[in-house]
Amino acid sequence: MVIVNTVVTVQAKFKLDAQDTALALAFFGGGSMLAALSVPALLKRFSDRSLMLSASLLLVLGLLIASQISELKQLLVIWALLGIGYALVQTPSGRLLTRSAHHEDRPDLFAAQFSLSHACWLLAYPLAGWLGVSWEMMNTFLVFALIALLAAIIGWRLWPANDLSEIEHCHDELPEGHPHLKEGQRNHKHPYVIDDLHIRWPR
Repeated sequence: MVIVNTVVTVQAKFKLDAQDTALALAFFGGGSMLAALSVPALLKRFSDRSLMLSASLLLVLGLLIASQISELKQLLVIWALLGIGYALVQTPSGRLLTRSAHHEDRPDLFAAQFSLSHACWLLAYPLAGWLGVSWEMMNTFLVFALIALLAAIIGWRLWPANDLSEIEHCHDELPEGHPHLKEGQRNHKHPYVIDDLHIRWPR
């Protein structure tokens, strides 16, 4: 919504100029930078899950409030808020990818994440533009608030609250003497990632 519809909102709806459009984008970027710089300190106090899910709800709130904006001052505040939420969702994602795969598998995982995120943007950018033209901008913000809320709910359901890095599990399928079985122990505990020996999350 920010990238596609800032110029529409500022110049078509508010009847302002390109300088005001640049100012609005600067507030979004400033909020993003402030949040990104704060992430290391925040992650010392909060888990990745808590921080990212809270930020996703911040985006929902920002989009809902944005549907009611009527002047540039309001937009600047909301754009900064959206920038903060955006960065707090995006920035820790690299940590999740890093801890979710072995070193040799990370390039493929990062490439998959890059492709998936850009596929989502490939749908979202035209949708934001089309709805912004076809519907009132207020309704467009509400649609994207709903999309953000659904994404937050899906993340909350799929990402367990007790997200342990080391998980105790059993390898009944491996033969005796397999190098993965330390001291022959089929039940063991180590940092768990999906790979050829661990094809699904243990119950």
